[in-house]
Amino acid sequence: MMSLLREKIRKSSSNVIVVYGASDYLIWVKITLETFTSHGKVLTTTSQWDFLSSVTPMDTTLFAFSGSLSFALHADEIVGFRDFLQTVSLSKYPDDIFLKYFWGNAFHCLIPSVDLGNMHQFPCTGLERLQYLPNFRFDLQTLSLSYNIYKAVYAIAEALHEMYSFRHIPKELRGHVRQLVRNIKPWKVPQSTCTKSCLPGHQKQAIEGKPGCCFACSPCPEGTFSNRTDADHCEKCPDGQFPNHNKDKCLQKPITFLSFHEPLGITLVVIAVFFFLITVFILGTFLKYQDTPIVKANNRNLTYILLLSLMLCFLCSLLFIGQPSKMTCQLRQIAFGIIFCTSVSCVLAKTVMVVLAFMATKPGSRKRKWVGTKLTNAIVLSCILIQVAICIAWLRYSPPFPDFDLTSEAKQITLKCNEGSIAMFYTVLGYLGFLAFVSFIVAFLARNLPDVFNEAKFITFSMLMFCSVWITFIPTYLSTRGKFMVAVEVFSILASSAGMLGCIFSPKIYIIVMRPDRNTKEQLLKKLDSGATHLQH
Repeated sequence: MMSLLREKIRKSSSNVIVVYGASDYLIWVKITLETFTSHGKVLTTTSQWDFLSSVTPMDTTLFAFSGSLSFALHADEIVGFRDFLQTVSLSKYPDDIFLKYFWGNAFHCLIPSVDLGNMHQFPCTGLERLQYLPNFRFDLQTLSLSYNIYKAVYAIAEALHEMYSFRHIPKELRGHVRQLVRNIKPWKVPQSTCTKSCLPGHQKQAIEGKPGCCFACSPCPEGTFSNRTDADHCEKCPDGQFPNHNKDKCLQKPITFLSFHEPLGITLVVIAVFFFLITVFILGTFLKYQDTPIVKANNRNLTYILLLSLMLCFLCSLLFIGQPSKMTCQLRQIAFGIIFCTSVSCVLAKTVMVVLAFMATKPGSRKRKWVGTKLTNAIVLSCILIQVAICIAWLRYSPPFPDFDLTSEAKQITLKCNEGSIAMFYTVLGYLGFLAFVSFIVAFLARNLPDVFNEAKFITFSMLMFCSVWITFIPTYLSTRGKFMVAVEVFSILASSAGMLGCIFSPKIYIIVMRPDRNTKEQLLKKLDSGATHLQH
């Protein structure tokens, strides 16, 4: 190629030669033209061939370019740029791989992390300065290319300033120009990378042993997003929002709660209404046969109160379904605590009556004066009043209130009732558990006493089921999130209420409806006598 170029120039009759091309080929042009220096040929080049700032060792035999003409663009010193270049060092920019290549070639020194073909023997100290380089390698004064970039940036800045200020624009065109300005988008700075850009929804990940322009792209972690290209890291969505499937933007979380219109809510309502109607049927049956021995046994009025409280237990579960409000949040837990306390205290009173009734049948017993409605009423009222006092304190100092749960579920906001004071909530549950445990112990001890229709055994089973449900409730409630926490509490209310209803009243309803022959006074006395005889033996 060099011989063809030399021959072409030699045969040409032109004395002025215009040379245009990449600066890397300057050395070949120099060698080629050295043989034509005596022929009076004039070389004309452009400013792209910057002889002085070239790092190529051109310090010898430059006479080959003697008499050449170079058309250069206007250059001037950039304020502060000279001082900046004088402070450039390897230690100041340790991760700039291009600076390392330039530094090794310019100062003829070795940088271990950069492969320069092992052409240099002495390592770079880092103390080298650009101002110590000869002018033909790096000129701090001209640098026309840097000046051109400097002027280009200012030209764009001035143009944008003129557009935003609307100066020198007729009034009738300003509205159109204003719309054009709104559509102007900012530019992302040009970068040199050895990998493809990371798309939105991804983040850059550094590759060990590679320069900063080489990186891998990894998807945003769960719960984060990135809405721009080549993001250094992904970000969390604002409160109340969650990332979309592509993780490149955030979506507003919908508000949810345990509704009457969803399958879970409908199922719980149907179960509650079903057991409410069953309780109504049992209460109606007891009222119809109120003069029979099985109904009159163990305090008939106490039985009615227990059935009414169980009816309200099933109904109070409906307060937990639907959109929470200030009234429902305060009413649901208070109603649950007091109504359930009434049910359990009635069971406790019935159990105590079984024990006292048996003890009062012994000759000369002084316990007969305790047998009657006064004691049962006192037990029920005292137990209820304690629970009422706890609930009043709860409402007075830290009542429940509607609140938003932003974190439990990733893609929705749960509207729930904040219990206010968790300690008071568990105090109400703990008091109910205490009453149920006492009822269970007393009923268990009295299970073999000659109770009418063996009610003590049925109470034992009912309290065993009641305690099992609420002991299971606590870990299950704490491990669930969102509206399912409410569903767990509703299910526990329905299950424990249904357990008491079934264990205590299903045997009696069976006898009243299916075996009326056993619902007689003779059967009652016969059973009491056989039970007493069995205990004496």
